Amino acid sequence: MNKTITATMALAAALSSCASKPKDIEAAYVSSTLYESLSCDRLREEATTVSSRAISASGVQQKKADNDAVAVGVGLVIFWPALFFAKGDGASAAEVSRLKGEMKAIETASIKNNCGIRFEDPTAQPAKKK
Repeated sequence: MNKTITATMALAAALSSCASKPKDIEAAYVSSTLYESLSCDRLREEATTVSSRAISASGVQQKKADNDAVAVGVGLVIFWPALFFAKGDGASAAEVSRLKGEMKAIETASIKNNCGIRFEDPTAQPAKKK
C-alpha cells in the first residue's frame, strides 16, 4: 500500500513539474496605453519586434517542454531518477506570457488607432495536412 501511495505521489510531482507548452501559456496583462500614442508605422515596427521575440521565446519554451516530457517518459518507464531532470516552467514561460500580453496590447492600440494590425498566435501549432 505504501509503495502505491509513494509511486502515485512521485508521478503527480513529476507531471506537475513539466514545462508548459507555449500554446498553453496565458498572456500576462500589458496595458495598451503604452502603445496608443504611437503612429501606425511605429506600431507596425513594435509589432514586428515583439512578434519575432515571441517566436524565439516560444521556441525556447517548447524545447523545455519537450525535454521535460522526455525526462518524465524515461523516468516513468525506465529510470525513476530521471524525473528529477524535469525542470518545469521558469523564466522562458514568463517571457512567453509577457510577450503574448504585449501582442494583445499592440493589437488593442491598433484597433483604437485604425491601423489594422492583427497577430496570429506564434505559439500555435500549424494545422496538420490530411
